[in-house]
Amino acid sequence: MALETLPWDIADSLDTPERIALSIEAVLEDGDPALIAAAIGDVARAKGMSQVAQKAGLSREAMHRALSEDGNPRLTTLMAVLKALGLRLTVTPANRTA
Repeated sequence: MALETLPWDIADSLDTPERIALSIEAVLEDGDPALIAAAIGDVARAKGMSQVAQKAGLSREAMHRALSEDGNPRLTTLMAVLKALGLRLTVTPANRTA
């Protein structure tokens, strides 16, 4: 009998503020801008793309395009979307080994 697999969407797992924060923190550590934008897009999908876009003052299409893996959002777009999601960007010192 063949193994049946089901599609998995991370947006289904982003159901608490803690999970959302951990997801975005993980991609921030990786540092790939495309992954960061896509991760924020995943959170926006989990929360409702249209509702988040409206709160951010963006069209749904523009936000979707900017936060796709091929998108290249402006910092103002990222900050507006993070604020609409109830999130904020913080910076901490990287571990230093001297």
